[in-house]
Parts: sequence; structure tokens; C-alpha cells
Amino acid sequence: MAVQETRILPPEFIEAAGKTYLGNLGTAAGQYKTADLSKAFGDQFVAKQDPLQAQAQQLATQGIGAYQPFLTSAAGLQQQAQGQVGQAGTLAGQAGTQAGLAGQFSGPQAYQQFMSPYQQDVINTTLKEFDTQAAKGLPTLAANAINAGAFGGGREGVQRAEYQATSDRNRAALQAQLLQQGFGQAQQAAGQAFGQQQALANQQQQLAQQALGIGQAYSNLGSQQIGLGQQQQAFLGQDVGALSTLGAQNQALQQAQFGAQQQLAQQQLQQPLTAANAYGQGVTSLIAGYPGQTTQVNQPSPNPLMTAIGAGGTLAGIYRAFNR
Repeated sequence: MAVQETRILPPEFIEAAGKTYLGNLGTAAGQYKTADLSKAFGDQFVAKQDPLQAQAQQLATQGIGAYQPFLTSAAGLQQQAQGQVGQAGTLAGQAGTQAGLAGQFSGPQAYQQFMSPYQQDVINTTLKEFDTQAAKGLPTLAANAINAGAFGGGREGVQRAEYQATSDRNRAALQAQLLQQGFGQAQQAAGQAFGQQQALANQQQQLAQQALGIGQAYSNLGSQQIGLGQQQQAFLGQDVGALSTLGAQNQALQQAQFGAQQQLAQQQLQQPLTAANAYGQGVTSLIAGYPGQTTQVNQPSPNPLMTAIGAGGTLAGIYRAFNR
């Protein structure tokens, strides 16, 4: 059953404009559905890795472990340094031993170690020969006394006493000389032994000091090797950092260019819809500016355009109204 109702219809030119807008909107939507979206949204607008970034990665990869030869060399040098320190300790111990042996040959009793065990036999033999020779002089005294007619007299006794006293003094002097000679030789031998042992101790000590110096030199060289390895890593890090920074700047610039290109491609893709929406906004403004015409009709269904206006006058409402 038809219902009589009062409708407010827009002017005919506005309704025609609305239909034109809806037609343009439908055409733009159809074109958008069939358009190749990859031309505006593809990965061609994503900046690839810059060659400088790739070079930085390659340099960093090649530099991994580049310091290892320096560390290996440093470890070897440190090991040699430790060997020299150990050798220095051994030599120092030997020097101490030699110094201890030298001490045995110093002091007032050191000569006794070098006294000849045959010295007393030599002295006894020498004195025996001396006594033999001294005894040979007594017959001469007796002969002289006989010739002088004083044999057995007091004069002969005095001469014998003087001869014996002289002989005893000479004998004692000879014995002292032999003892002094043995003592001097023993002292000289002790002094020589002391000097030799002390020289050996000093030599061992000097060798120990030299070994310590060599060990320190090896240690310094090891430290230098470590420093060279660290410097190489630092320089490598600087090069990698500089390449990475420049590469990132180039990549960012390229990405900005791609972004502008993508924005233009998207604008071109959406241009029909943008134009249709702009036209639709004009139609909406016209609808809002004209109250329309009042008429009485018998219509089972409402006017699409007025329904859209009643829905709020939005472009979406107009579009739905004219596409029923």
C-alpha cells in the first residue's frame, strides 16, 4: 500500500551533480581495484644496503681475529722472558754457592787447607842434612886445636861452644825459613782459591743480571706486540665506523629519494579518488546551501539523495544512496 508522504527534494542540478559525483566515485574505485598497487607500494621504494656499508661489513669480517698473531707473538716473547728470569734465578743461586765456597778460603785459618802434608818430612830431612853437615865441622875444630896446641883446652871449648851456638841458630833459621815458606805458599794458594771462587761468583751474578735484562727486553717486546694488536683493532674500528656512517648517510639519502618517488606514485594512483572526493565535497556544500523543494508524493520507497542527506549529508551516505 502506497503511503503519501512529504518529501524535500534538492534542485535538479544538485541531484545531477550528486549522480555525477557517484559515477566518478564508482569509476575511481573500480580503477583503484584493478590498478597495479606494486607500482606504488613495492619494495623498489626500500633503499638497499649502500656499497660503503657492505665494504664496512667485509672489512670488519676480515678484521676479526687480525690481532691474534700479535697475541701469539706476545705470548711467545713472554714465555722467553719467563725462561730468562728462571735462568737468572739459577745463575744467582750458583753465584751464591760460589760466594759461599770463596768464604772457605778467607780468614786467618784458611791457609791450613793448602799446607803440604809432606812439609814436616821435608823439614826433618833438611834439618837432618844440616846436622850432618854441621857435625862435619867438629873434626876441623879439633884439628885446628891440635895444630895450635890447644886441644882439650879452654880455648877449644869456647870455639866448640861458639860453633854449636852458630849451628843451632842457623838450624833454627833454616827451620823457620822452611816453615815460613810453607805458610806463604799455603796463604798464596788460599788467596788464589778465594780470588777464583769470588771471580766465579761475580761472573755468575753478572750472567744472572744479563739474563734478567734479556728477560725484561723480551717482556717489553711482548707488551709492544700487544699494543700493536690493540692499535690495529682500533684503526680497523675507526675505518669500519667511518664507512658505516658514510654508508648509512648514503642509504638515508637514497631512502628519502625513494620516499618522494613513492609518494608521487601513490598520489598518481589515488588521483581519481582524490578528484572524485573533491567534487563530492562541492556537492555536499551545494546540498547544505539549498533547502530543496517540498512536494507530496505516493512513493513506496524514499528518495535516495534525500535519504543520504538525512543520513548526515556525508559523501559516504550519498554514495550508498545512489548505489541502491
